Amino acid sequence: MIRRISHAVCLLALLAPVSGLAQDVDCSDPVTQMEMTYCAEQDWQAADAELNAAYGRAMAAMKQMDADLADSPALAGAAKALRDAQRAWIPYRDAACAAYGFQARGGSMEPMLIYQCRADLTGQRTRELDDLASGLGN
Repeated sequence: MIRRISHAVCLLALLAPVSGLAQDVDCSDPVTQMEMTYCAEQDWQAADAELNAAYGRAMAAMKQMDADLADSPALAGAAKALRDAQRAWIPYRDAACAAYGFQARGGSMEPMLIYQCRADLTGQRTRELDDLASGLGN
């Protein structure tokens, strides 16, 4: 048990942002593993910001659908369904990417793989939410 906790603490330290690195890194051409990990983290953070915007658009569409169904309350629940789906998706993404990181378990590449996976899955989810919102007329 202590070994698992120790490993988790080490992994969290590896995933922590590297202070002061941003001003020196050219993410169009990262050279060191630390730079590649930093750039992968930046990609994930950008993807996460896009996801949050897409979620807002999809949630607005679902709330509008619920409002349109006010005369048939038994048919409403679109916003709750989306919220529940998103709350389930986040732990799925994180667990799937932790598993993906096992390709380089314990190595300096592991955090980069996890960040890349998070950016990729987050981008996929963003497209799904945008498709949902546009399919509902938003």
